Amino acid sequence: MRERIHSYFGFARKSGNLISGYNTCLYGIQKKKVKLVILASDLSENTLTKLQRLCEAQRIPYRICLSIEQLSQYAGEEGKGVFAVTDRGFADVICKEIDQRK
Repeated sequence: MRERIHSYFGFARKSGNLISGYNTCLYGIQKKKVKLVILASDLSENTLTKLQRLCEAQRIPYRICLSIEQLSQYAGEEGKGVFAVTDRGFADVICKEIDQRK
C-alpha cells in the first residue's frame, strides 16, 4: 500500500508547493516562503548541520527522514535530498505523518 507521505508529496508537487534541491530551498528559506524543510537522513553531515542551523535561525520546522532515494522517488525527482514545502496546510500534514512514522 502506498504511504500517505508519498501521496502528500505528490499533491504538493503538482500544486507547486514543493521545492527541491539545496540551492532552491536555501533561496526559498531566505525569501521566507518555506513552511517546512525535509532533509534526507543520508545527507552529508555538513549539509545537515548548515540547513538545521538555518532553519533554527529562521524558525522554520524541519524533519530528517528517509533516504535520498526514497524522498526523490516520492517527489518524482532524481538524486535530491533536500525538499521544502511552501504551503502551511501541506507542511502541517506532512510534518504530522513524518512524526507518526518515528
